[in-house]
Amino acid sequence: MAALEPITYCTAIAGMKPGERELHQAYHDHQYGFPLHSDNELFCRLVLEINQAGLSWTTILKKQQTFREAYDEFDIATVAAYRELDVLRLLQNPGIIRNRLKIQAAIENARTILNLQQEYGSFKNWLDQQHPLPLKEWTLLFRHRFRFTGGEIIKEFLMSTGYLPGAHQPSCPVYHHVLNANPAWNRPSAK
Repeated sequence: MAALEPITYCTAIAGMKPGERELHQAYHDHQYGFPLHSDNELFCRLVLEINQAGLSWTTILKKQQTFREAYDEFDIATVAAYRELDVLRLLQNPGIIRNRLKIQAAIENARTILNLQQEYGSFKNWLDQQHPLPLKEWTLLFRHRFRFTGGEIIKEFLMSTGYLPGAHQPSCPVYHHVLNANPAWNRPSAK
């Protein structure tokens, strides 16, 4: 008897309801697993992954644009400068996840990224210099520096941004587009 292939994002989309399927398909085909080069977009993905904790990814995809608007297009310096009035503003915004811990984590993580930018030139440079690490070491590294970053959040963040393999099955047509985009997991180590 042949072993069953595990259900992955690539195969799970087929079983989704219409409407939901299209939302996920667009993310799957054009974002998931592709390397990001902008620190603001890397920060955006980290914030979205943190906000997904305990919720469905469908909820986050539906709110992605309002997250972008609420968090000033994920401009790291702007979010790092947020104060309590900004936290209260975000807590009143029904277009995002109104969780104080997640909002405060976004602000603190923006401040951490600013420090990494000063030390390494960019958040992306810091990520590239850590590559390749096994997931366990990535998770420890993030937990040491960032807030609200458990193992599953870090795994999804790193897979979705091309630092860990597994975003797509090799049989998925998008897999080859991701390879052409030269994700970190498919490059030789910088170390």
